[in-house]
Amino acid sequence: MKISPIIKGVVAKNAHPAGCAAAVKQQIDFVKHAPQVAQNRQRVLILGASSGFGLASRIALTFGGAKSDTIGVSFEKGPSEKGTGTAGWYNNIAFKQYAASEGHIAINIVGDAFSQETRNAVNQAIDTYFGGQVDLLIYSLATGIRPKPNSEEWWRSSIKTVETPFSGLTADLEHDRLIETHVTAASEQEIDDTVKVMGGEDWQQWVSLLLAKGQCAHQFQTLAYSYIGPELTYPIYHHGTLGLAKQHLHRTANTINEQLTPLNGSAYIAVCKALVTKASVFIPAFSPYLLALFKVMKAKGLHEGCIEQMHRLFYHKFQPNSLVPLSDDSRLIRLDDWELQEEVQQEVRALYRKITPLNFQEISDYEGVKRDFLALNGFAIDGVDYGV
Repeated sequence: MKISPIIKGVVAKNAHPAGCAAAVKQQIDFVKHAPQVAQNRQRVLILGASSGFGLASRIALTFGGAKSDTIGVSFEKGPSEKGTGTAGWYNNIAFKQYAASEGHIAINIVGDAFSQETRNAVNQAIDTYFGGQVDLLIYSLATGIRPKPNSEEWWRSSIKTVETPFSGLTADLEHDRLIETHVTAASEQEIDDTVKVMGGEDWQQWVSLLLAKGQCAHQFQTLAYSYIGPELTYPIYHHGTLGLAKQHLHRTANTINEQLTPLNGSAYIAVCKALVTKASVFIPAFSPYLLALFKVMKAKGLHEGCIEQMHRLFYHKFQPNSLVPLSDDSRLIRLDDWELQEEVQQEVRALYRKITPLNFQEISDYEGVKRDFLALNGFAIDGVDYGV
């Protein structure tokens, strides 16, 4: 059956199974042919393992030399009469098949990472497949809602500014246009709720659970992903509700790091570069920066996708069982170092100021951004026959 992409605004409503499998294979092939980390088989738990940085981490650690075994948690939907199912569903299947074919343990747990049921399933999987302990926990959840404990209510995040409203252009990927967007200032309640959803509380709860169960190995490490960005994006990101949530995440890393002292363990934040992910496309007024950044970094040979970024993380900055990752004074692992080079940012700012709804397809890398968006759901993948 022929499957064509269905896009509503910035949401892909379907996925291509063969395209998803091919995208996973392409990432595997990349890390296999890239410089390999020292072989050091690890037991890795990844929360948010089915796409973006989580999936790329899983691939880099399994096929990039470390030969890790993994348990991946993700909230996905399979095919039904209503549709094809989510891309992450097919990514999970493809990854497990490729990993198993090379003798790696790859356990997929499909469920809500916030639920007690899923946490119980993870504890059981660690006992069954990992001998009762984990060496590395990667926290890569990206969601807009989080259930309140012992309640049918939810915390809901809001992507808004703080104090001062902001207006800017946003990509409408459905209609291939830039539209004016007005972002209002968040209320105190919206700020608090966003921190609850996207901050570090749930990450710390997961670490505390593993500690209580005795499932953290000696020298256990944990890693979460974040973004800061340049001053150009501060109004909508670093100084907005998203930024406040990320700042809470960063503070939580320090708290977790202290918790892990008895195990000689550690907690770090990896600050990634701006990329097209299922989460980033929702950020209003962020699109022109991405369009300009992709154009400039590709011209300079500095552009990275998720898999290139995660390979650089685990090969250069956070090798398995390395007790002293390459981090700054705030214990942040800066994978945004290439993005924030002053020469790069000078050219990005200059191009950013020129982008309009009339010329963006000609002067920016809209084609590359749109292609990356489609690839998230198995479309626009080289070598896939979409005619059948």
